[in-house]
Amino acid sequence: MQQRFPLKPLCLVVLQALAMHAYAAPADASDAADDSSVAGAAVGPIQTVEVTGRGQSRQVQNISKADLAEALPGTSPLKVLEKLPGVNFQSADPFGAYEWSTRFSIRGFNQNQLGFTLDGIPLGDMTYGNNNGLHISRAISSENIGSVSVSQGAGSLGTASTSNLGGTVQFFTLAPSDERGLTFAQTFGSDSTSRTFARVDTGLLNGVVKAYLSGTRQRTDKTKGAGAQDQDQINSRFVFNFGENNSLTGFFNHSDRKEVDYQDVSLEMVRRLGYDWDNYQPDWQRAVNAAKGIYTGGVNSLDDAYYSAGGLRKDTLGGLTLDLALTPSFGLKTTIYHHDNKGQGHWYTPYVATNAANPISLRTTEYTIGRDGVTSDLTWDLGSHTVNAGLWGERNNHTASRNYYAVTGPADTMYYLTNPFATDWKQNFITTTSQYYLQDTMSLMDGKLKINAGFKSMEVNIKATNIVGTRAAGELTAEKKFLPQAGFNYAITSDDEVFASASKNMRAHQPGVTGPFSQTQAAYNAGVANLKPETSTNVDLGYRFKRANIQGSLAVYNADFDDRQLSVATCAGIVGCASTFVNVGKVSTKGVEAIAVWKFNREISWFNSATFNDSKYKSNYMDGTTLVAVSGKEVVDAPRTLFNTELSYDSGAWFARVGGKHTAKRYYTYLNDGGVPSFWLANLSGGYKLKSIGFVKDLTLQVNVTNLFDKQYISSIGTNGFQASDVAGTAQTLLTGAPRQFFVTLNGKL
Repeated sequence: MQQRFPLKPLCLVVLQALAMHAYAAPADASDAADDSSVAGAAVGPIQTVEVTGRGQSRQVQNISKADLAEALPGTSPLKVLEKLPGVNFQSADPFGAYEWSTRFSIRGFNQNQLGFTLDGIPLGDMTYGNNNGLHISRAISSENIGSVSVSQGAGSLGTASTSNLGGTVQFFTLAPSDERGLTFAQTFGSDSTSRTFARVDTGLLNGVVKAYLSGTRQRTDKTKGAGAQDQDQINSRFVFNFGENNSLTGFFNHSDRKEVDYQDVSLEMVRRLGYDWDNYQPDWQRAVNAAKGIYTGGVNSLDDAYYSAGGLRKDTLGGLTLDLALTPSFGLKTTIYHHDNKGQGHWYTPYVATNAANPISLRTTEYTIGRDGVTSDLTWDLGSHTVNAGLWGERNNHTASRNYYAVTGPADTMYYLTNPFATDWKQNFITTTSQYYLQDTMSLMDGKLKINAGFKSMEVNIKATNIVGTRAAGELTAEKKFLPQAGFNYAITSDDEVFASASKNMRAHQPGVTGPFSQTQAAYNAGVANLKPETSTNVDLGYRFKRANIQGSLAVYNADFDDRQLSVATCAGIVGCASTFVNVGKVSTKGVEAIAVWKFNREISWFNSATFNDSKYKSNYMDGTTLVAVSGKEVVDAPRTLFNTELSYDSGAWFARVGGKHTAKRYYTYLNDGGVPSFWLANLSGGYKLKSIGFVKDLTLQVNVTNLFDKQYISSIGTNGFQASDVAGTAQTLLTGAPRQFFVTLNGKL
C-alpha cells in the first residue's frame, strides 16, 4: 500500500529555481570545487555567475554544488542535468537513481553513446547491465559531488571513454575541506523514505594534508507495489600537498545497492490496468495461478505481471592521482584506478518451473567486473601555445551469466544467490583499451582568438569466451588511428563571443549481454565480417553573451552518425532469447539549443532553456529476411522539443525554486507507430537557513516536492528494448512516472 508523508510545503516558500549558479569548472581539476561547499552548507544570495562555458570552443554548461545541494538529497546528478539544453532524462522513481529505469540522452544520442567520467576516471556508459563501469549514483554519494560539466557535442579529446559518439558528462568530487568538521543531513519523506548522510573532514593538518570520510544510508519503499530501493555508501578521499603546487590524491568508494523493480508496461496495459499497476508481490498464490494460466483482476497475459523482480549491485572504486608541476610551464597528472563489481538481476519467471509442483523459478542475470586502468595527461605552456597530450589504458575482466534458482514460496530473495539448478549461458570478456591524444591550443590577437586542433587514437580489443551455452565467442577489435577535433573561440567583446567545433568520434564494440556476442555463434559468424564500429561527426556553432542582468547562449549543431548498431530483442524480456544484432546504417541529427538566465535583482532569477532536435534514420535495414523501412523516421527516444523553466528566490535566509519541464512526444518503435504523449512535469524545493544554533552551524531546513501537480505520465521507454513496430500498443517496454512525493531535510555542520 502506498504511503504518503503528511507534510505540506512551507507556506512562505516562494516560487523559485536557482537559475544555474554554476561556474566554469576546469575540465581537468577535480579539486576546483569550493572546499567550504560541503553538503548542507548554507548558500548565500545569488551572485553574478557563469553558466555557459565561456572561453570554450564547444557547447558546454556547468552545474555547481549549489544546484546539486537544492535538489532532493539522494537525487542522481543526471536528473539535475535535465534542465540543460539538449538533455533528456527520465526515471520511474523520484530520485532518478533507479537504474533499470534511468534513461539519459543528449541531442538524440542515448546513454550508451555518451561518455562519463568521475575525476577523469571512466564510468563506462552507465547502462543497467553495465560491462565496463558503474552508475554515478553508485560511484559516489550525491552530497560529495562538487560540480558537473556537460559537453553536448564534442567531448574533450582527453575524455577516457570508448562510447562518446555524442556528448560527455564529467563529474568532479568535492575536495576535503580546509576546516575540520562534521557535516550531516537527514531526510524523511513519502513512501517511508529515510536518508542519512554524515561526513567528517579532518581539516588541513600540518598545512599539507586533508581528508574526509562519509557514510550514507538510504531506505525507501517503491511508490507503488511492494518492495524497497535501498543503498549504503562509504566515500573517502585525501589530498597531500607537497613541494610547489604538487599533490597526491587518493580515494576509496564503496556502494551496496538493492532495488526492487517496477513492472514494465505497455500502452495497452496502462489503458487496461492503470498507471498504478505493478507486480504481484506479496500475493504469491496469484503469481502461481497466473503462471498456470489462471488470470484475475483484468490480467489476460502471462507477462502482465510477475511475482517480483530486483537488482543487486556491490561496487568498490579506488584510485591514486599524482599531480606534478615539474616546471612553471610543464605539468603532469597521472591516475591509477581499480573497480570491482558484483551484480545480480532477479526476475521471477513463469517460463521455467522450479519443479512439477511449482511453475515459477527465479531467473538471474549475474555480472562481475574487474577493471584496472591508468590515465596520464601533460600540459605544456609555451606562451601563445598550450600543448596537451595524454594516454589511457585499461584491462577489464567481465563475466555475465544467466541462471535459474529454485523457489518454494514468498521468501525474501534480495541477496546474492548461489548454486543454480540450471544455466542458460555464461560468457567471459577480456577487454583491453588503449587511447592517446595530442592537442595544441593557440592564443592569438591578444587572447581574443583561441584555436585548438588535435586528434585521438583508440584501439579496443575484446576476447570473448563461451563457458556455458550457445552464445558467441571470438575476438573483435575496434580501431581508429586518427579521430580529429578542431575548434575556435573568438571574443567579439568582453561580454560576447562566438565558438565552433568539429570532431570525429568512434564507439567501440561492447562486450556483455547486449553487444555483438549476445547473438548465437552462427549469427555472429555470419555477420562479423561486416561488423563496423559506430562513428559520428559532430559540428557545433554558437554565440554566448553576458550583460548586467542576463546571460545566455545560442547554438546550432549537426551530427552525422554512421553504422549505427542495434541489438534487437527477439522475444519477451523475461525469456532472454539471443538477440539479433543489426546495422541500421546512417542517422542524421541537427538542431538548435538556447539558454538564458535573467537576474531581476540580487534575490530573484529566472532560468530558461529550449531545444529543437531533429534526429532521423537515413537508411533502411534488414531484420533477418524482413526489410524495416525506417528511412526518414524519427530516432527512438529522441524528443523533437524540450523546454525547461525555473524561477529562483534566495534572500540569504529563505530560498526556493520552482521549475517545469516540457518533453515532446517520444517514439519507442523504429517505424514511429508506437509513441508516448508529450507532458509537462514540475518540481518545487525551498526552505529556511537557520544559520547557527549553539554548536550547530549552517543549519538548514529544506522541503522538496517532486511531480508537484501529481501528473500521470510515461517516464522511461525502451526498458526492454525498442521494437520495429507496435500498432497494437502491446510492447512491454515502458515505465510510468512516480506520483507526487514530499520530502523534508535538516542539514548542518558541527
